[in-house]
Amino acid sequence: MSKIEEFLTVAQEQDIIKAIEVAEKNTSGEIRVHIEKITDLPPLQRALEVFHLLEMDKTDLRNGVLIYVAIESRKFAILGDEGIHSKVTENFWDAEKELMLSYFKTAEFSKGIELAILEVGKKLKEFFPYHSSDTDELSNEVSRG
Repeated sequence: MSKIEEFLTVAQEQDIIKAIEVAEKNTSGEIRVHIEKITDLPPLQRALEVFHLLEMDKTDLRNGVLIYVAIESRKFAILGDEGIHSKVTENFWDAEKELMLSYFKTAEFSKGIELAILEVGKKLKEFFPYHSSDTDELSNEVSRG
């Protein structure tokens, strides 16, 4: 079993997908989670690369948010596209990182990710409410590197 498979159980991964679905239900925003074994780059720089690889920068309103985790490197980042990033303060992103870190310290990785997803969803709803013409532009599945 790889480190990535050990990081989340199947049930935990499904809980994360459900959290994404709940968070996106009331917003046109998009949330993705990407998990990989290792990175040599600063986490925000690697998150930006993954953001582009997943084509998260191609949403209509540029309101995608990526939660990125490199397991063995013990690094993570939350990255918002320019639409959402221009609406929130740096304090918002810092608060979500601190929320995740508080759960990561006790090895409750899925719980930390889920709660951050829900908080990001609330903020996306505030600035990018759901419209009847909205389509789910990106997969809700957890991607792996």
